[in-house]
Amino acid sequence: MPPITPMVRNLLILNVLMFFLSDRLFPTELFALHDIRSEAFRPHQFVTHMFMHGNLGHLFSNMFSLFIFGPMLERYWGEMRFLTFYLITGLGASFLYSAVHYYEISQVLEGASAFMQNPDPIDFRNLLEKAGVDPRSLESFLIDFNRNATDGQLILQAKAYATRLSEVILNSPMLGASGAVFGILMAFGMLFPNTELMLLFFPIPIKAKYFVLMYGAFELYSGFNRNPGDNVAHFAHLGGMLFAYILLKLWERQRNNFY
Repeated sequence: MPPITPMVRNLLILNVLMFFLSDRLFPTELFALHDIRSEAFRPHQFVTHMFMHGNLGHLFSNMFSLFIFGPMLERYWGEMRFLTFYLITGLGASFLYSAVHYYEISQVLEGASAFMQNPDPIDFRNLLEKAGVDPRSLESFLIDFNRNATDGQLILQAKAYATRLSEVILNSPMLGASGAVFGILMAFGMLFPNTELMLLFFPIPIKAKYFVLMYGAFELYSGFNRNPGDNVAHFAHLGGMLFAYILLKLWERQRNNFY
């Protein structure tokens, strides 16, 4: 394997340092991306969230992809063009994610408001579905609530849960370099489409263009068919791929200005 390129190395170091220093020097609450209606939101989070990760597995998967696919793109573009691409696709991913997440949260908040005005079991279950909560986790309570829909104590408990759920979802942050990394995957598939990849979970070689196509289709499906408990920011991944495609097409049209 050729030596790692300078900008990829710098990004790897920065992400690893931010991970191990987060909540010491770099509070996750301050640097992860929040909904713009959250009291924790700050404009700089559109950039800083790209260098924060939730756990070691999250960090490793993103940095491994950056390490594998990034150097070839950096050699093709140069350091500054690669960094520009990385940041723009990461920002684009966060913008698309924020727009979709804003809509999803609005649905939850509206569902909570509807339940508060008419606290019945049907509205409560609808709220859980909108929030992506698996009803089986509250199965016992839901059974009791369905049987005793006018019980004041059960209504108070359901209202308290709805209030906490709204607060948690509104203030849940998004973090990680996945948007920029998916932008890199998209660029690799577009610029080196016939390069054969040997993947750990796929026993035969697959061309980069087919890998990117299948991965994009999977993310699109997952984004629109989210399972309860799925906390993966699929639309951030799609945003990274979308902005990578747009940026590459713009650069292709302006190639004479750069080469």
